[in-house]
Amino acid sequence: MPIAFHPDPTPDTDVAETGTGSGASTTEQPSRDPLTARILARGDASVSAVTYSSQTDGEQLDLADRQALRRVAGLSTELEDVTEVEYRQLRLEKVVLAGLYTSGNAEEAEVSLRELAALAETAGSQVLDGVLQRRAHPDPATFLGKGKAAELADIVAACGADTVVADGELGPGQRRALEDIVKVKVIDRTALILDIFAQHAKSREGKAQVELAQLEYLLPRLRGWGESMSRQAGGRIAAGGAGMGSRGPGETKIELDRRRIRDRMAKLRREIKAMTPGRATQRAERTRHQVPSVAIAGYTNAGKSSLLNRLTGAGVLVENALFATLDPTVRRSVTPDGREFTYADTVGFVRHLPTQLVEAFRSTLEEVGDADLLLHVVDASHPDPEGQITAVRTVLGEIDGFDVPEIIVLNKADIAAPETIARLRSQVGDSAVVSARTGEGIEELRALIAERLPRPAVEVDLVVPYSRGDLVSRAHTTGEVLVEEHLMEGTRLHARVDEALAAELHESA
Repeated sequence: MPIAFHPDPTPDTDVAETGTGSGASTTEQPSRDPLTARILARGDASVSAVTYSSQTDGEQLDLADRQALRRVAGLSTELEDVTEVEYRQLRLEKVVLAGLYTSGNAEEAEVSLRELAALAETAGSQVLDGVLQRRAHPDPATFLGKGKAAELADIVAACGADTVVADGELGPGQRRALEDIVKVKVIDRTALILDIFAQHAKSREGKAQVELAQLEYLLPRLRGWGESMSRQAGGRIAAGGAGMGSRGPGETKIELDRRRIRDRMAKLRREIKAMTPGRATQRAERTRHQVPSVAIAGYTNAGKSSLLNRLTGAGVLVENALFATLDPTVRRSVTPDGREFTYADTVGFVRHLPTQLVEAFRSTLEEVGDADLLLHVVDASHPDPEGQITAVRTVLGEIDGFDVPEIIVLNKADIAAPETIARLRSQVGDSAVVSARTGEGIEELRALIAERLPRPAVEVDLVVPYSRGDLVSRAHTTGEVLVEEHLMEGTRLHARVDEALAAELHESA
């Protein structure tokens, strides 16, 4: 169903000037405008018109499992209509989007709102309508201006929506005030992203990280109603029949909830800290064997997992949706000249990535910070690829001491405009133009990776006894063999290797 977005071009105004208006009848549907088709047209700001599946993606069994329990449209949750197959599927939430921009232009705000629509669909909802307002600053009480908030309430009532999603982070007071106006649940961009992460997390560590981020977000936003706020009656309430033992302030329900949340957060932090050594041990093992690592990072749905499958045949989950990958995947590979190294696929980034997630996923981001080379994957077909690059670099800049050589990989070249690719290549340093779906440019990327990976520092030229063939094999896998000859007394090896292997080779010679 197409949606009608009602942009408000007048800055810093509280009066709704388009759409239904605050005095419109709630029985009439909002007027349609050209923004409608652009927002939900496939090929929008975040979800590609092309599903990037190829023969290198494998059987994708995880994708079938994920889609088996996806929410579906038109499904009744009445008991008599629920079958054994459907009982865990839920009716799609019907949402209305609320966007506000204080700087930039309407085109940038539209890209952000289209991305919000894609996020909402990924979370399992149906986007019906929306509003877009220009203001000098968000309203401190209700986020939107008074008139636009009233218009939003009319739109919600007219289309029968049950949720409003705001394109920004709402303060606790703003969310409550806006809920009181629109009379339905209100969530913000941060809560939406956290919900997607909660749906997609699979590993024990990933689930713990997401729960910690959700609790950090929830803690200042707890809300209590009526008598449920108080656990013990105080003061003169005893005269009303509460009796002895009920006097004193006691602990209110909201205080009890906050204490339980803090206790749970402390436990989750301990669990995540306990899981950290496992990942650190894996990295230390690769470092001990001098195995270089390549981290694949980038904006969500840029094609990182598809690229990993194309480069290694890993068969990891690929889905035309936002945040399909949450748990990092590490795969071994070999350069054209025979050196072993690893690829690490990481979680995607997004504009205004919640700070709670950046903190919770810090252990995952360490995979990027400890890498020898960064493949920064960019969706070259996106309306604002420069904005994606900036958003990713902002998050990476929060990693302590981050200083990793970067290759910009312009993906989806098969559907991107040539002038866009030319513009991007002129703005960045090392770059490669590829299509993970068709395989275009992959061999050139492999060669560039081999060229940029660190090479072993020590050059050796010696004869290795045939009894130590294991050392020759390690020279092939972790070093760079320049000359290899088989002599009577052993194997003559002229190679570049790491210091540890060089010492073992000299000891055996």
